Amino acid sequence: MFNMVFLRIVLNFLVGFILVLAVMPKAIQYLKKLKFGQVEREEGLQSHKAKGGTPTMGGIVFILCAVVVVYILNFTSLNNPYIHLLTFSFVGFGLVGFIDDYLIVVRKTNDGLKPLYKYTLQSVVAIAFYILAKFFIPGFDTAISIPLLHIEIDIGWLYPILVYFMFTAGSNAVNLTDGLDGLATGLSMIAISVFVIFAIMNKDYDIAIYAMAVVGTLLGFMCFNYHPARIFMGDTGSLALGGFLAALAVLTRQELLFILIGGVFLIETLSVIIQVVSFKTRGKRVFKMAPIHHHFEMLGWSEQQVVISFWFLGFICGIIGIVLGVM
Repeated sequence: MFNMVFLRIVLNFLVGFILVLAVMPKAIQYLKKLKFGQVEREEGLQSHKAKGGTPTMGGIVFILCAVVVVYILNFTSLNNPYIHLLTFSFVGFGLVGFIDDYLIVVRKTNDGLKPLYKYTLQSVVAIAFYILAKFFIPGFDTAISIPLLHIEIDIGWLYPILVYFMFTAGSNAVNLTDGLDGLATGLSMIAISVFVIFAIMNKDYDIAIYAMAVVGTLLGFMCFNYHPARIFMGDTGSLALGGFLAALAVLTRQELLFILIGGVFLIETLSVIIQVVSFKTRGKRVFKMAPIHHHFEMLGWSEQQVVISFWFLGFICGIIGIVLGVM
């Protein structure tokens, strides 16, 4: 049986990868024709000004390709609620990002959705995911697994609050990280791959297959997103990936390890929080620029050096997460 699962995993990965390679060139041309280009911030790094006009909203391609691959190649598994919940989070958060991206490219400014509206929409998707999971997953409970101790603790009414913040914080964290060519794409591939291992350990093979289809589409997207990027994923892609990762953590029952596996995303988010709090309370900046990947750029690191270093750190976080999860 596992041999068949392995073949399905490989098939979904390869078809997702090839499909994005085939579709993306046309998508780039079409987005250029629509003038859906990146709008760089005035206060941003000078080296990033040249990126202005690069097509954005590329997340549409890898989201749609992944969903198409999963639903066509795995039609016999469509009675599994896990597949539809993963799609709901992936597409739901992607739609929030799409609205934000669309407003930005149409207005030709960085003013997309107002933060309150954006967070409200993210909250709606997060709450809806929990409600759907509770009603459609047999035996869905409010217990969390404690790494190393091999015990589960029922946290009751705190669990939906935890899930809510996993989705809202996770999607925003990936969004903040998406500031360098290939950075969020590579880190997402690493983190998703870790959850593939947990899904296989739990014998939740449909989750593993879906996740690897997404990894395949991201690898295809990376061919166009690595420096110098020919297209950016936009909020469409980054919010979708954050929501997808949170859903994987919930469905594989690795809520606590989600923090570690997404360690780089957490660091990026904390750097912004620290910077804002420090400036508002002390009038001083802790970092030369936040998120922290820009800090290293201002120290003289090349964009590729920062990206590869952060990928390596993400890989280490993933390995530690796997070790803690299996011990």
